[in-house]
This record gives sequence, C-alpha cells and structure tokens, in this order.
Amino acid sequence: MRRKLLAGTAAASAAVASIQSYWSVRRLHQTRTPTASVNEPVPVGGGPQRVALILNPIKLQAAAARALVEQACSDAGWIPPLVLETTIEDPGTGQAEQALAAGADLVIAAGGDGTVRAVAQALAHRPAALGLLPLGTGNLLVRNLGLPYNDVVGCLRLALHGCERRIDMARITLRNDHTAMTSEYPFLVMGGIGFDASVMADAKTDLKEKYGWLAYSEAGMRHLPGRRRRITISLDGEPPQTRKVRSLLVANCGKLPAGVDFVPAARIDDGFLDVVVLSPRSLIGWTMMAAKILLRHRGGTPVISYYRAREVSVWSGEPIATQLDGDASGSITSMTARVDPGALLVRVPPPVPGASGPVPVMARPARSVPVTARPTRRRG
Repeated sequence: MRRKLLAGTAAASAAVASIQSYWSVRRLHQTRTPTASVNEPVPVGGGPQRVALILNPIKLQAAAARALVEQACSDAGWIPPLVLETTIEDPGTGQAEQALAAGADLVIAAGGDGTVRAVAQALAHRPAALGLLPLGTGNLLVRNLGLPYNDVVGCLRLALHGCERRIDMARITLRNDHTAMTSEYPFLVMGGIGFDASVMADAKTDLKEKYGWLAYSEAGMRHLPGRRRRITISLDGEPPQTRKVRSLLVANCGKLPAGVDFVPAARIDDGFLDVVVLSPRSLIGWTMMAAKILLRHRGGTPVISYYRAREVSVWSGEPIATQLDGDASGSITSMTARVDPGALLVRVPPPVPGASGPVPVMARPARSVPVTARPTRRRG
C-alpha cells in the first residue's frame, strides 16, 4: 500500500511539473506588462549623460553588449561610457561605487539577477539611475518592470532614453546558529526559504545553460515529494506563530518567467513586502496550488496564504535553504527581511496606455495582517 501511495505521489508530482512546463512554454511569447505602480514613470530629461556600464564578462552576450553601449553613447554625442567588469570577488557593488565616484548619471547593470542586485546595493538612495541589460537566465527585475527581457537593444534604448521611476528594495539578514554566520543582502524581486530555495540550488548547470529557466522545472519535479518544515513567523512585530510549510516567500514584486504572476497584488513601490506561505502536503494540495497560480484562479485556497508587512522575521529549528532573486543564498536558522521604500531610481518603459493608474492610498493596508488572523484573499 505504501509503495502504491509513493508511486502515485511521484506520478502526480511529475504531472504537476509537466503541466507547469507546458503552461510556461505556451506563454513564452506573451507580452509582459510592468508591475503596477503607485507613482507613474516620468520621462528622462534631455541633455548628455555620463554613462557607466557594469558588465559581467562571463555572459555570452557580454562583448556585444559592451559594443552596443559604446556605439549608442557615440551616436548620442556623449563621452564614452565608463566600462567596469565584475569579478568573482566583487559581483558589481564596488564597480558601481567607482561609477558613482566618477560622476555617473546612469549605471547600467549588464548581467543576470546577481549582477543587478550587487549594483543596486551601491545605488540605493543615490541620485544615479539604474539601467538594465538582461544577460542572465531569469532576468526577474527586468520582467517585473515591463522591459523587453529578450531584446538587449530595446532595453538599452530605454536605459538611455526611457522614463524613470523609484522602486522599493528589500533588505534581508540571514543567520545560521549552527555555523555562527550572519550576512546581509539586498534583493529586488523575491526571497524565499524551503522548497523554492532547494529547487534553485539543485537546478543542474548544464540544463540551465541549454534550456534557461526551464531547467528549474526538472529540479522542482525532484523536490515535490519532500516534507513540510516547521517554522515560526512574525510580521511587523506581531506575536510569532508557528506553521508547517513547504515554502515561505517574501516578495517585493511577483512576476516570474513564462508569464506566471505569482503574487498579483504585489506592487514594487508601495512600501510593503508581500509574504506568501505555501503549505501543500498531498497531491490534492499541489493540484490546488498549481491551479491557483497557473490558471490565476480568483478564489482562496487553504494551501496558500498571503500577508503584507513592512518587516517579516522567520525562525527554524533546523537549517533551511534560502534564495534571493533566484540565486541560492545558503541555509539559515533565522532571517529578517524589511522593505526599503523608494530606494532605487530605475530606467523603465513609458506608462502603458490604458493601464490602471496609481493605487489609492487607502487601498494599501497601514499595517500587516497578523499570522493568527485569516489571511487577506488576493485578487488573481
């Protein structure tokens, strides 16, 4: 009986993963819309700009991206860009500091999500704008800002001559009591612990190089049969509560590859983080979760809970895997994430005609929903 149950669970897990992959492929070419904003983008002022390019040299398109930026600055009649390459020791923060010291008006991060995150760390609360050239696998911030993530030339045009908007950044402190290690990082899209972090860490490099983000579906299939973990959660200083979960995600914005809008209510500049607790424990739970996320089902489901907070703290009795913007960030026994409102000035596309305007102030909760309370249902 137990063998049949395990076999059925494995087959169901494979089916869910296959459905997710199929749905993802169907939506590959759909146009992305930017994450909803509280404040509309404004056009960049005219005149010459001092441009710096922070380039990850190991990316396949690195040389071509450098040539494009140099040619674009020449065509505009501006001085040549300051080009600084990232290294293993410094993935972009030190280079961005050099660019700021040189008087850069625009600092372009050309690489993956790790490069963007490192450059953003230096640009937080500084007057220089962040431009984005997507050379990575996920390019999560690019997708959430509505940039043409598969068009480097289009992204460069918007970086140089598009609009600007201020967005929030999240800052997270990771601790591991077993190793006595503490580290602090920024992230821009989503951080997580549990299932999603294990998938990010275990995705095979050769598959990522060959198939891009679809490699994560294979890793997800391998990790679906895992167990729930007991963690303790506190939102905005509320009394901590214990839950059994597969994953907990803290989202600054919620769009993932292949058109999946994981947190439809998340806004990248509202001064809040969206907290998503995933707790499926059976085939039925995984199926409900897949239907909710992939089919954008509007109703609530007991295996997904949504909250909103300015700060979230999590504790675990045993080390649990973490990820930041799709990059594995080690195992922790506790973490604290908080929002840093309006930290970054980013170059983005013009407002989408007909898109919903700014969110009324009263529509955004003044404080988080306690974990003990019934979670707010999000419109999907």
